Amino acid sequence: MDRLREVGDMGTDNQSAPVQDVWTVRRILEWTTGFLRDKGVESPRVEAELLLAHARQCQRIRLYTDFDEPVSEQQRTRMRELVQRRAKREPLAYIVGTREFYGRSFVVGPGILIPRPETEKLIDLCLSRISKEAHVRIAEVGAGSGCISLTLACQLPHSAVTATDISAKAIQTASENASRLKVADRVRLLHGDCLEPLLKEQSQLDVVVSNPPYIRDDEWETLQPEVGGHEPREALLGGPDGLDIVRRLVPQAASLLKPGGFILLEVDPAQCPSVCTILEAHGFLNCRVHKDLSGNDRVVEGTWPAAG
Repeated sequence: MDRLREVGDMGTDNQSAPVQDVWTVRRILEWTTGFLRDKGVESPRVEAELLLAHARQCQRIRLYTDFDEPVSEQQRTRMRELVQRRAKREPLAYIVGTREFYGRSFVVGPGILIPRPETEKLIDLCLSRISKEAHVRIAEVGAGSGCISLTLACQLPHSAVTATDISAKAIQTASENASRLKVADRVRLLHGDCLEPLLKEQSQLDVVVSNPPYIRDDEWETLQPEVGGHEPREALLGGPDGLDIVRRLVPQAASLLKPGGFILLEVDPAQCPSVCTILEAHGFLNCRVHKDLSGNDRVVEGTWPAAG
């Protein structure tokens, strides 16, 4: 099997080739899984399946019904190209062009922060506090792909959602995703820093939600190659202690939230106490920390005081 360690050894078509030289779906998955594992990829089998499904332009489940089917030379050539990119630790989401989030597919690419599973906690918390029939105004800071704001628009059909981002490319990508999800008529995407575009309008909000940049500057060199080598720095780095954006955002939210409105911020587990302190210093009440799906402290919540 040593010769299979090279990506170029994924074979060429030969009608008279012995059975062991036929590259079936099963064989390519087994080979790719081992190869990606050797390269340090964390979930090699899952990624092998996603790459091969992309190369074959089929649903992932189709691989299992075609397990013993030979893979064409054209598809193998495409698969080799994809595996070579992944072996260089390019993010899988950039290679296949999409990432699943809360049961929906979002277009992503270089320059766009890739949605993370832990961010789904923000959605869960919002949905637990807002009735599906409620007419609420929601603002997201740091739209990226639009995974948070667009998911909320899909889940809350009577909501009016605004999302901001300092990256024009992020606004463009979020707009594409809004059209794909058919919520473009209920989501405004504004180019600007934090809530500044809404401050100019003096918009009143029921909810502010954000997954802001919160990685400390000195952590950059320690990040996985997929993150530090490919994802946008401006969407990840939050200054010396990771809280620069939070400090700018919280007072803006305080000036825009309606009485009884709330803010949800995704941060690093170690930052949660500091974020609670920042919220309380600006008048927020009932500050609480919520755990993500992995059991780590992840989301800080604060409530703006009710009138009277």
